[in-house]
Amino acid sequence: MTKVSLKKQKKLVFRLDADLGHIEWESKQRKIIPIENIKEIRSGDDARYYREQFQLSSLYQERWLTIVYILDGAYKSLHLVAATKDVSRMWDRTLRDLHSIRLELMRGLGNVEMRQALWEKQHWRNANEDNDHRLTFDEVEKLCRRLNINSDYEDLLRLFNQADTRKRQFLDFDDFRRFVKLLKARPEIDRLYKKLRSRNDGHLDFGVFEKFMREKQVSTLSSIELQRVFEKYSSWNTSPTDLGNPAHASTAPVMTLEGFTSFLLSQDNSVLADQHRDAWQDMTRPLSEYFVSSSHNTYLVGHQLVGVSTIEGYIRALLHGCRSVEVDVFDGEQEPMIFHGKTLTSKVSLREVCQTISKYGFVASPYPIIISAEVHCGLAGQDMIAEIMIEEFGDSLVRAPADSEGKIDNLPSPEDLKGKILLKTKNLNLMKTESALDSDREEGVSSDVVFSDSTDAEAFWEGKDSPTRRLLSSEVEEDKRAPSRSLSRRRASDVGGDRPHAKPKMSFALVALLVYTVGVKFRGINKKEEYAPEHMFSLSENTAHKQLRVGMWDLIKHTKAHLVRTYPKGTRVSSTNYEPHRFWAAGMQLVAINWQTSDLGYMINHAMFQRNGRSGYVLKPNALRLAQKEHLAKRTTHSFDVTIISAQQLPRPKGASGRDVPEKTVVDPFVEVTLYLPDWPLFDGKMKDKGKAKAYSSDGGHLSPLPSRALSSRTLVVRKNGWNPVWEEKLTILFDCVGDMMDLIFVRFVVKQDDKGADEPLAMYCAPLGSLQHGYRHLPLHDSQLSQYLFSTLFVKINVTNLPC
Repeated sequence: MTKVSLKKQKKLVFRLDADLGHIEWESKQRKIIPIENIKEIRSGDDARYYREQFQLSSLYQERWLTIVYILDGAYKSLHLVAATKDVSRMWDRTLRDLHSIRLELMRGLGNVEMRQALWEKQHWRNANEDNDHRLTFDEVEKLCRRLNINSDYEDLLRLFNQADTRKRQFLDFDDFRRFVKLLKARPEIDRLYKKLRSRNDGHLDFGVFEKFMREKQVSTLSSIELQRVFEKYSSWNTSPTDLGNPAHASTAPVMTLEGFTSFLLSQDNSVLADQHRDAWQDMTRPLSEYFVSSSHNTYLVGHQLVGVSTIEGYIRALLHGCRSVEVDVFDGEQEPMIFHGKTLTSKVSLREVCQTISKYGFVASPYPIIISAEVHCGLAGQDMIAEIMIEEFGDSLVRAPADSEGKIDNLPSPEDLKGKILLKTKNLNLMKTESALDSDREEGVSSDVVFSDSTDAEAFWEGKDSPTRRLLSSEVEEDKRAPSRSLSRRRASDVGGDRPHAKPKMSFALVALLVYTVGVKFRGINKKEEYAPEHMFSLSENTAHKQLRVGMWDLIKHTKAHLVRTYPKGTRVSSTNYEPHRFWAAGMQLVAINWQTSDLGYMINHAMFQRNGRSGYVLKPNALRLAQKEHLAKRTTHSFDVTIISAQQLPRPKGASGRDVPEKTVVDPFVEVTLYLPDWPLFDGKMKDKGKAKAYSSDGGHLSPLPSRALSSRTLVVRKNGWNPVWEEKLTILFDCVGDMMDLIFVRFVVKQDDKGADEPLAMYCAPLGSLQHGYRHLPLHDSQLSQYLFSTLFVKINVTNLPC
């Protein structure tokens, strides 16, 4: 196929190897793309954007294939043109099939047999250097060294001879599978299994299993549901020796060690309680009662000053369940363009972005998308924004309230807005104060618009355009409900009668698209300021932190019925992230992060929205939804007790080519566990101050939250074993929780290399503490970009103990 780049086009031979699980080709050196590293496959019309970027003829389109993947921690794209349509279709179909299998395997655990088969084929091919379908002991020993298996020569030779049942001094594929089974023996599970059996005459029947599930796994399943699970992993065993009791040999199914191991690794024993679509939460509550997966500068795929603006950022975010995307819109030569103002970032057209949102918006989730727009266009550009959105989104775009009278008493629910797109931008029908201008510069708004005198509006009202008539009506209502003072009083006081030049009007067509998400300036939260249900303000990171310190309770009350968005401060030029759970704890729903940066903030956000079927909406804890002080006055203390038992097949460092680095195959792993607590809105219910509860403060001072904290503990190091290290080490972390909001505490497990020069962790896992199920669980491990490793797991025992306050 022809490999296409900005600089050149070059014909190369590409191979898709299903057993090894990668694409490979020879250029100046051999290159590979592991199939599990592929993020997107685009062909035909889906790849039109890239073909046009390279300024190539539409004749190439039906033979075009774009593969978006991660390698060495960065997103990359491979653009190919096949020689014929048939070859293109064959590659497209086969690659998608293989990719879908890998994706399914990378969604948690389970599919043990398929994982095992993939692993065996992959490493059989790698070990069989001569391709003679037989492995000598030397080849097996080399493979084990590459896999970081810490077994001495005698142990490996013993296992090799056990697998070589025909004493041929080599292993064929069946022998190799037998050898792998011996290698993967789990003595820690064997000990647990024997302990359970010893309590019931040497066998594990349903009674033993149910007791284990109730006492150790803290299962809430009914006996009938547990019976189904048990039967799934058990078998009828007629061997008296195995059962230990001949009377039971043919009367009841039992769970063997193999079945018990399969259960512990299965989705039926998932560590997360509410990850899948069959565990969706109630989606009929008002929008303000949900956290919403949100992105900042969605169009960027890199640096905020010199990064690339592209539709790729929207595709990535939307396919991962993001429900709020951002557009910064400026006037273009022909149509409005999106880019980061006053920087060297490239540009992408608004129309292409809208087409992308329309195409990918509801693939991962059916629930509404909120487009947060910063508009820097003149009147003509604003009209064009409205025109483009109406054309591209059609009936999906919300253009009027569901109530025929146009009155909004409460925000609609995600269920009400399924498949809908909402626009949020500032309804700037009011003049700015200088202080507001200074505040908004932080958000990147370079200019605003106002409506002129009411006589102009009345003249416009007389027009025949019905959407405009509806718009003007909504603007009159907007003025009535505007925060604080009336329009005329603001003009008199804020402007002072002297302005060097008049501001332009705001486009009526654009404002007509603001329905349930009407952007307004933040003018504080107090009795003097009144916000309508649809009014929504955005806070920069600095302003949000300040509000946490001086008015966290006010924010919680406000966000009971109103949406609030936060965004990273402008000084984060490398697109780093804050920790979003700090703002969630104050009830703020749209906590926007930079999806292009895989750091702690991104990881916590990812962990939060793995919940509720990855729908992009998570119901807020009751304490925040109800916004009642008696709930927030409940402060409890707990002990997070986790036993780090073992790890399985830890990954090894890889080079830029995606291949293992031979000199870094020795792994000395340890595990660090950290709890991340938000700023707690603590209240002391015993203290009274004219009927008002006081916020907890260690110094007894003014109202302030208890600051966020990170609490950590770690294991010892296991030397020279990345294959099956065993710690069996218990870690204990004491922590406090307010209002039963365990979902806002996040726990991160990080497997690290005991090497001062190793910056990147070997693997990690992060989840809300409230979603972690107790007992013996396998954690699926991920890389630093949160792509799951196919074969790497961490075996732990989890428990949370309530302590006296």
